[in-house]
Amino acid sequence: MEKLFIASDHAAFEQKQQLADYFNDRFEVIDLGTNSAESVHYPEFGKKIADAVLENNGRGIALCGSGIGISMQVNRYKGIRGGLCNDVNDAKMTKLHNNANILCLAGRKHTIDLVKEMADTWLATDFEGGRHQTRIEMLDQE
Repeated sequence: MEKLFIASDHAAFEQKQQLADYFNDRFEVIDLGTNSAESVHYPEFGKKIADAVLENNGRGIALCGSGIGISMQVNRYKGIRGGLCNDVNDAKMTKLHNNANILCLAGRKHTIDLVKEMADTWLATDFEGGRHQTRIEMLDQE
């Protein structure tokens, strides 16, 4: 069973828990925390998920209150392409054209139904490749 890494800060703890439960029958969900709604620092969990995705050549879903902070953190790592999505089309395109390996979502902005729909769409979409591969390679150039 494919591993799916998931992490959040306190602001998206409930959504993270619901997503972990939702995907538990389709993936080996690896929950990297946080483990409560008590205040924490999103960079710690962004680092955890970026490291796990890189070490396992995997995919992950990262959440914080706005999605912005955690997306900024995960994108600090060479090889990570974290896509902040606000609708289903964003989720499709971040995989189709950008081959995102971490889906970044806002816990305080979207209903859990929309969060699930965005995650389902992202997971079901394949990278188109072709001209987009050249652009992906440019992202990690020094």
